[in-house]
Amino acid sequence: MTGPSATSSGSTTKTSRHGRSKSTSSYCHTTGTPAEPTSSTAANNTERSSGEEDEKDGGVPFFVNRTGFPIDTVTWERMWSHVTKVHPDGQEMVDKIRNATHLPKHPVPSVPNFKPSMSVPDWLHAVQNYMRNLQYNHTGTQFFEIKKTRPLSGLMETAREMIRESLPIKCLEAVILGIYLTNGLTSVERFPISFKTQFSGHHFHHVVLGVYCNGRYGTLGMSRRTDLMDRSLSFRTLSELVFDFEDSYRRYQHTMKKIKIGLYVPHNPHVFQPIEWNYLVINACRQGCEDMRKELEKHGRDMRMKHCFVSQSAETAIKRCNCANYIGSASNPTTYWFRTMVQKNV
Repeated sequence: MTGPSATSSGSTTKTSRHGRSKSTSSYCHTTGTPAEPTSSTAANNTERSSGEEDEKDGGVPFFVNRTGFPIDTVTWERMWSHVTKVHPDGQEMVDKIRNATHLPKHPVPSVPNFKPSMSVPDWLHAVQNYMRNLQYNHTGTQFFEIKKTRPLSGLMETAREMIRESLPIKCLEAVILGIYLTNGLTSVERFPISFKTQFSGHHFHHVVLGVYCNGRYGTLGMSRRTDLMDRSLSFRTLSELVFDFEDSYRRYQHTMKKIKIGLYVPHNPHVFQPIEWNYLVINACRQGCEDMRKELEKHGRDMRMKHCFVSQSAETAIKRCNCANYIGSASNPTTYWFRTMVQKNV
């Protein structure tokens, strides 16, 4: 883990007054007890960061590292103080780690390399395994600040920082990293899927990266629970995929409240536009399964149609550009004709 005395590259961002955020990288609690209990006063005084959800995750805010790397002393000590409160062994465990003269070096997972011989499912499996090897972040401090309104190009820089630091991540960070690692796979379309559930009077948030390829849907992601993470490319429709997640939540006595589906994320990592996170919002507690299915299927068709339209428009633009280049080239006889027309003011 990168402490205040470590040397590491990475951009530095401004620190907020409290340095904590509500559910942007959401917890997937499946028990009734919040993982990071804090006082109600601290929760009320929590500052909100751009792009976060409207509800606290389980009624409990969590800390966010807003100062980049290396982690500053305030963020570092705050993290350990929180761990002391929530870990079963408390201060004894913290002292054992922090006062150790020698700690074994944690293995850094290798970034997967795409090979032309790999199939799409194999590559998605390799990406998911890489994120799983980074491990889910249980410290109560999110190491990478993710602002949903930030341009895609900026979020891709954060993804590169995740790879450099190789620290545990949460679900929202996994979505950004999944987008980055699949940018070169143009046959796969990516889009965010967000869930809001309720358990024991509290609301919980989670997000995964939906993937679509060759008429099949799946997901990439991170969670405390293995059945709330990735899904293979085996679902024929978007509704089948979403309902499968709902079934998993039901096994943990969570009630689905809202489902938010975004739009396809561009494969160009340099575009200066934010990700569309909430293009379709479904109120699951007010709509029946059939109505939800129809909305999800319509959204899936709309995304595919818009993608085809954009692709055709881009292809037409390229053809026009090539045509213009040909007309303007010196070797093209049409160039002489255009010049003659101009000279004669025809």
